[in-house]
Amino acid sequence: MIGFTAIAIAGSSMEPTLSSGQWWLVRRTQEVRPGQLIVFWHPLRTDLLTVKRLDHRRRGGWWVLGDNPEASDDSRAFGLVHPDQVVGHLVFCYRPLAALARS
Repeated sequence: MIGFTAIAIAGSSMEPTLSSGQWWLVRRTQEVRPGQLIVFWHPLRTDLLTVKRLDHRRRGGWWVLGDNPEASDDSRAFGLVHPDQVVGHLVFCYRPLAALARS
């Protein structure tokens, strides 16, 4: 499963760390550690990729939290994220080439 993929941030749940509209390169791996910003399939909305900060591991999965608690749907609402739901972790923020061409 190791490789890379790109995602666009949508929403305010990770502000001020991440902003809506940012593009990030994601390293596809299930080897993650507390403190990392991870991408995972939402436990209750299985068609939704989500970004949160990995807080700690518990029996049965990971506890994840948004950096903006007032705007975040995270483990406090949906519980643990199973390790199989983890896609990877954020490694690099970039501007897409199309955006550079317009500026």
